[in-house]
Amino acid sequence: MYKNNKKDILLENIVFGRNAVYELLKAHKRTVNKIMISKTARGNTISEIISIAKQKGIAVHSVPPEKLDKFSQQSQGIAAEVSPIVYLDILDLIKKAKQSPKSLLVILDGIEDPHNLGAIIRNCVAFGADGVIIPKWRAVSVNETASKSSAGAIEHIPISKVSNLNQAITLLKDNNFWIAGAENGSQTLGTIDLPFPLAVIIGSEGFGLHDLTKKNCDYLISISQKNTISSLNASCASAVILYELFKIRR
Repeated sequence: MYKNNKKDILLENIVFGRNAVYELLKAHKRTVNKIMISKTARGNTISEIISIAKQKGIAVHSVPPEKLDKFSQQSQGIAAEVSPIVYLDILDLIKKAKQSPKSLLVILDGIEDPHNLGAIIRNCVAFGADGVIIPKWRAVSVNETASKSSAGAIEHIPISKVSNLNQAITLLKDNNFWIAGAENGSQTLGTIDLPFPLAVIIGSEGFGLHDLTKKNCDYLISISQKNTISSLNASCASAVILYELFKIRR
């Protein structure tokens, strides 16, 4: 959902950005009602989007550039009106994830910036995580900004939204998942033999893991780095952790 601050218009279920719309069409997960393309938009990606839309019978509207400004100043000349994202039930996500050898889920504990959410989800797709779990409260949901920041990766991974993160962790443990929380200063990846199936928790940008979440972890892990800075931000840290786990799983 996106709120236009200029005119106080509520705009729902809009995906904007060339890569985001392109991946949306490729994923076949959501219904695309129509695509709006600026009259001045050009490029190979725009041409491919128009071609795919025609194949799928999706209406493509050529609109003045200023019409897309109400969605975003960074729309890149394109926006799609889509059905809402479908969150997978946590039990269905667990069942689906356990079909993979060395199952890996990623839990986000209080991520508040949609840009970080999108970047982390893109990392999850790039390094083969089997799904993402986000809390319903005190955290950002998947929105247009997160979708664009993920460059469309959101369309390629199952996401579950849960009311109580620690109850979800208990449920994962009941299904034989081990829980590893990312915590600066803890035992570094590479010095610990993590078991699978595994769920990795990435904490919030400002406070890291919540205390109760941390207590529910079987392992606390960190990444090796110089002490010049205190820590990496959530999306950068997740990229390093997921890459290291990708090498182990492969």
